[in-house]
Amino acid sequence: MKQLKIFSVPYLVWMLVFILVPLIMVAYFAFRTADGEWTIQNISEVGQYANIFVRSIWLALIATVICLVVAYPLAYALSRMEKHKQSTMLLIVMLPMWMNFLLRTYAWMTLLGNNGIINNLLGMIGLGPYKLINTSGAVVLGMVYNYLPFMILPLYSVMEKIDKSVIEAASDLGCNSKKVITRVVVPLSLPGITSGITMVFVPAISTFIISRMLGGGSNLLIGDLIEMQFLGNSYNPHLGAAISLVLMVIILLIMTIMNQFSPDDQVLI
Repeated sequence: MKQLKIFSVPYLVWMLVFILVPLIMVAYFAFRTADGEWTIQNISEVGQYANIFVRSIWLALIATVICLVVAYPLAYALSRMEKHKQSTMLLIVMLPMWMNFLLRTYAWMTLLGNNGIINNLLGMIGLGPYKLINTSGAVVLGMVYNYLPFMILPLYSVMEKIDKSVIEAASDLGCNSKKVITRVVVPLSLPGITSGITMVFVPAISTFIISRMLGGGSNLLIGDLIEMQFLGNSYNPHLGAAISLVLMVIILLIMTIMNQFSPDDQVLI
């Protein structure tokens, strides 16, 4: 027991320095003015950006649902493959993650541009050009592309542990393919679903690189708004801290709701 406590010390120090202290600093600046006085004005001013919060939550939800719909059959097929094939397919899934996040997003700018590859290909068959970039759809596409592996991997890790004999038993007892999926595979893979939703939704709602590069100035999200308060011309770190604090509360509320759908032994927060 003493050895376990000793090994946990580095992790506790890490949590203190890089999690607890930053959270305290965010809360401190959110309730202070530039003159050092305590105030709730920063929190009250967050309400004027309600439309940006709604847009961010909506686009993050759409991206998360698309990731789940795409990733679920892929993860299931991957988990049913032979072991040597699984390694190859996992490598393909993880390969884009080895490339810099910024470069991956730049690639989509080249693809979706007005004179980009997709519009040029459509032009060859007499279609377009279409406005693909600087739209909400482009932002969602960027989210799905960048965060899809974070949905596939937890789903695969759970599905891979589902005993094939359980599925075979369900089939022998009269379940068709649809019932096997809905009554056996989905309930057993629920921990992977909740983990995948968390791992996609949280970075999607707070992203700013994707929205800036693929959405243009007309698709401002919470991440962009926070960055503007700390690094933009409208420098106001106290308001930025207040927006960050409200965003953390929203995420905690959503994760609390997600916990209600998780098995008792699966805790997200």
